[in-house]
Amino acid sequence: MNHPLLTEDIGVHFLNMPTKVKEQVVFNEDGSFTIFINARLTYEQQMQAYQHALLHIMEHDFEKESADDIEKAM
Repeated sequence: MNHPLLTEDIGVHFLNMPTKVKEQVVFNEDGSFTIFINARLTYEQQMQAYQHALLHIMEHDFEKESADDIEKAM
């Protein structure tokens, strides 16, 4: 994937999740990504969560070891 934002390799779904969870990104076996965004958030919060998830994809965070270190760096 050269530029993940210019492909159809990212699916986005809205789910009711606990309010502490804004989004979750899953790296799928076929090399695509699925972003789950909390449907309970405001529109603005959903957009921020989406942008946050895209940053993880663009930074190749799924190839890194520590999720805590990744979040601290963002």
